[in-house]
Amino acid sequence: MSEPGPGAPVQGWLAPEVERELPGLRLLSVELRVGRAAALSGDSPPDIAGRLRELSSRVRGARAIGIRTEPVPSAYRVFFRHIGLDPDLQRTPVEAAVLERMLHGGFLSGGMLEDILLIALIDTGVPVWALDSATLEGPLGIRASSEGEPLGHSPDPPLLPGGRLVVADSSAALAPLFGECAPGHRPRGGTGRLTLFSLQVAGVPALYVEEALWSSASALEAS
Repeated sequence: MSEPGPGAPVQGWLAPEVERELPGLRLLSVELRVGRAAALSGDSPPDIAGRLRELSSRVRGARAIGIRTEPVPSAYRVFFRHIGLDPDLQRTPVEAAVLERMLHGGFLSGGMLEDILLIALIDTGVPVWALDSATLEGPLGIRASSEGEPLGHSPDPPLLPGGRLVVADSSAALAPLFGECAPGHRPRGGTGRLTLFSLQVAGVPALYVEEALWSSASALEAS
């Protein structure tokens, strides 16, 4: 009998002021056991590498030019402006990925984990991030950072400005919204349990976010 697939995503908490100011924002996460034998940072297995090549062939110039007008990328662009980010300077995740595809003539492999998350992003328009579950304390949520707050637990963590929206657990800020995860909480090659999370904003259907998480988790759990 095959093992059950990933469970339903868990909705994270929002600080009260975040919930008031950004009513369409939700954080969804799912925890999983990695079933792949390959290292997360190593070469992708044939099924993942083949899927990446297929997407490289399918995503061409016309898609790149028009992607910002598609409903899901457009919703993230609107949200970026709401939180003070200029999407023409700091591109939304799917726009940045498609631009990289055009610059390099295809989607470049970044290792198995990065490839799986990239495939989910291109398929749905919804970004997914990964954390090492062993480094987390309590459920994930979204709050504002404190001035000079360290990003995660590591010997020399980056320091955050005050008032920046971050994904956090009960002990630390883990990632700025739409930014890179804290160095001390990123998965390593042999990490056995992952917590994947995604951000739903106003105008993005929940189904798209759930599909991005489900497809990423299923690909990672496969043996």
